[in-house]
Amino acid sequence: MKRTLMLILPLALMAACSNPSTAPAGRDDLAPAPTAAADQAAVARLDVQRLQGSHWRLDSATDAGGKRIDALFARADKPVTLDFKDDRIAISNTCNRMGGGYTLADGSLTISPMASTMMACTDKHLMALDQAVGSRLEGALKTELGDAGQLTLRTANGDVLVFTPEPTAETRYGGEGEGETVFLEVAAQTKPCPHPMIRDKQCLQTREIRYDANGIKQGEPGEWQNFYDVIEGYTHEDGVRNVVRVKRYTIANPPADASSNAYVLDMVVESENETK
Repeated sequence: MKRTLMLILPLALMAACSNPSTAPAGRDDLAPAPTAAADQAAVARLDVQRLQGSHWRLDSATDAGGKRIDALFARADKPVTLDFKDDRIAISNTCNRMGGGYTLADGSLTISPMASTMMACTDKHLMALDQAVGSRLEGALKTELGDAGQLTLRTANGDVLVFTPEPTAETRYGGEGEGETVFLEVAAQTKPCPHPMIRDKQCLQTREIRYDANGIKQGEPGEWQNFYDVIEGYTHEDGVRNVVRVKRYTIANPPADASSNAYVLDMVVESENETK
């Protein structure tokens, strides 16, 4: 039996009161001091940079009375996770993927009403998770950064949500925009592959697939190759063929026995069970 799943994703500074031409040369103390507005903008940029540099995983959540909000922990093995990109926030590990716009100013994170996919989940607790998250992550939330880097969000009704940061691949491997997006077809079965350090090693069998701007496959894929690296975030299931979209990063100065590339799963584009 075969099943195929396709997923498609689409200060200005105030002028100095004195005339700069009359200031003695070399007198740095006479240079105009940064304005409060400029200072605030700098802080805001740093906060946004920090937000976008990590995945934020929900660690604890309590209501105004200090009681744990159990509804937010329907997936104990996959905590609710926030990702910030440009002016958008994405929420994952809920029943449906959720997202919306956000702004950050004066210590408050303001999230616009969110949209979500419309998938139904059989687990009633997982279905309720979407509402539990959406009702709290909306509107103005007070923000705090802990000494260990945790992000605390406080809602208007007194709920306290604490998120632990995990650096994004861009942060770990060299900065936004340096990763190359590639599509790999992963065969249903692994095969033995020679490795000087690992006896009886099994390798994924992969080949690169190319698409045009309209998502149409271009040309024919090449021969299957042993894939000695690891795709972060990808778990292979024996007997299932996948097409995955990954970000490939070049690692500067890797150890002598390590790969010069790092692969991070972006999404599974296509999945198919194959009979043996």
